[in-house]
Amino acid sequence: MTLLTRPVPARQLAGYWFILPCLTVTTLFFIVPLFMTIWMSFNHWPLLGHPEFSGLSNYVDLLQDSSFWASLWFTVKYTLVVTPAIFILAFALALLVHRSVGFVGFFRTAYFLPVVIGMTAASLLWTWMFNDQVGIFSAILMDLHLIDEPIQWLAETNSALGSIVVMVLWKATGFTMVILLVGMQAIPEDLYEAANLDGAGRVQQIRYITIPMMRRTFALALIMSVIGSFLAFEQFYVMTRGGPFNSTITVVHWIYRASFTYFKLGYGAAMSVVLLLILVALSVLQMYLLREDND
Repeated sequence: MTLLTRPVPARQLAGYWFILPCLTVTTLFFIVPLFMTIWMSFNHWPLLGHPEFSGLSNYVDLLQDSSFWASLWFTVKYTLVVTPAIFILAFALALLVHRSVGFVGFFRTAYFLPVVIGMTAASLLWTWMFNDQVGIFSAILMDLHLIDEPIQWLAETNSALGSIVVMVLWKATGFTMVILLVGMQAIPEDLYEAANLDGAGRVQQIRYITIPMMRRTFALALIMSVIGSFLAFEQFYVMTRGGPFNSTITVVHWIYRASFTYFKLGYGAAMSVVLLLILVALSVLQMYLLREDND
């Protein structure tokens, strides 16, 4: 009996049935839209009307679009600010709740709780708190006599980005903390006990045991944080609407405007493809730099 006519074992066939729902969802909601987006990027695709094949014209227009490059640069700047801040704060919180001491479960829950709030709801909440008329931040600073008049946090170019970064830190740090906490708990306690016997202090244990043993966890956390930062949209759309003076438009926000404000779906698809390639390249680079055999 040849390999092509050999029957599939019942146990193996059962495995295929188990993965069929996941495979179906992935195909319908990821693979098909991905190829559809790639095809749209080669067409002049209005919101209403018939698409027309345009070849690489959308990508040529993209190279000459100063607004796209400005939004991409702002997204890179935002990522460079928020990703290290989230990672450092999450690592510190994970160290605090790593040991099983009193009330550690309460603090783990408290640190993670903002994650379950939707980004849009969190953005609306913080928009209210940053409001110069009814918000609590300006009121507290005025009560402490640190400022003389309310600050328009989201209407000033210098403070808008910082205000959103603070909100994202509150919202997203708990998720990264859980990832790092799982990596810490996977490290054998025997290593720490041996280090104690050798006289290693807490800082030395973190430097020579915790950090080297968590390279894969660091890679996962950083990749997810970078991807999330590059795909930022809701917080900027809700809190600043891209202002002031279009200074907080992320690349996803610009894709949204091009597609659903200017009705250039083909051009928006081309920008989406370019963004996907950038994210793939960044993820591969991070995995290469954080691989375990990299000296």
